[in-house]
Amino acid sequence: MKQMQGELNGKVALVTGASRRSGRATALRLARHGAAVVVNARNSLAEIEAVAEEIRSAGGQAIAHLCDVTDEEGVNRMAETTIATFGGIDILVNNAAIRSQSPFTQMSFTTWREVTGPVLDGAFFCCRAAIPLMVDRSGGVIINIGGLTGHTGAFNRAHVVTAKAGLVGLTKALAVEFGHAGIRVNCVVPGRIGGHRSSTAGAVARSNTPALPPMEREGTVDEVAELVVALVLSPGSYVTGQTIHVNGGLYLP
Repeated sequence: MKQMQGELNGKVALVTGASRRSGRATALRLARHGAAVVVNARNSLAEIEAVAEEIRSAGGQAIAHLCDVTDEEGVNRMAETTIATFGGIDILVNNAAIRSQSPFTQMSFTTWREVTGPVLDGAFFCCRAAIPLMVDRSGGVIINIGGLTGHTGAFNRAHVVTAKAGLVGLTKALAVEFGHAGIRVNCVVPGRIGGHRSSTAGAVARSNTPALPPMEREGTVDEVAELVVALVLSPGSYVTGQTIHVNGGLYLP
């Protein structure tokens, strides 16, 4: 990784669920453009410390912070730590998620909340903690990481589909409510992304999409991260309230 400098110098980013895959790639790419990064995960301390150390070793600024984003007090403490360390929050990437599979009629409310909580409650708590700080800094960017099945549906994933679809609504609501404050909010929806999947993700969800998109390959975590960062940088300065798919043509809204 090159020495950290760029358009995001002086900006502070908080990336949840950043221990691996797209979250990790996004944290590294934001740092590459000069942002100081808070690397968050719920319980993967060694992994997020490794991400933060990779950034620091390349000349950037980063800290690792364990926090369950469904814990309101924990999220507020994470925001306070971010302020104490870097001075505020300019960029929030809501990537934390848990995926599992269960037939709907056999799904317990506990299982439902285990999935919907990190995605929806987590985004709610993180946005509520970050937005006043962004207002104080005359603007900011929020990127919610959606899911393809939130648009296509999927077997045995009613909780995942509902949670990811809910992020689209939250994106639109916040974009309208806080646009006047210079805060832009968008939703990035990865399609079929290659690489090692989390142990909680299970098999690729059965849906009405083909096995491969028209581009005839899976995407990469870096391609997801590149779009996230493009929406943060000046090319995305007039883009807000949008849901943007990174899927090689797998799903065409």
